Amino acid sequence: MTAESVTPQPVTPEPLWLVAANVVRWRRYGDGGQELRPGTKSYRGGAKVYVVDTYPGMAHEQVTTIGRARTGRWITVDTGSRHLHTFRARQVFAPAVLRRADAIGMRARSREEAEELAALLERLAAEYRETHHGAPHPTPCLCHACLTVAGPEGVTPA
Repeated sequence: MTAESVTPQPVTPEPLWLVAANVVRWRRYGDGGQELRPGTKSYRGGAKVYVVDTYPGMAHEQVTTIGRARTGRWITVDTGSRHLHTFRARQVFAPAVLRRADAIGMRARSREEAEELAALLERLAAEYRETHHGAPHPTPCLCHACLTVAGPEGVTPA
């Protein structure tokens, strides 16, 4: 009888349906939102993040996200939904994201649930971006709402 050395195979987590979003390139900041800052403190502008949890009791103003930080490392952080845009349902295969989602105890969602949550968050985030500062935009403005209205030129019409 010979003893063969059995190397354990790495356990591959099952893919999950999550809501993916992008961080706004520029966000309004300061008194009345007259300053502009790129991205957020944790994420670069345009970074892809995955929403793994929301706070429905707080009207989804804050969401828990997993993404690559400004330093390039994977992080899990709560961020304002107004700083995210282009919410969409995506099936995630990345082991780092799946491990972090499992560590916080995220329950599996179906594709339909992820699509419904993405539509809800997109609608709410647009509303929160518009009403958060309650003051007119600076001129010229590079915030997400102004850039999407301005089109490819990227300059707010005067």
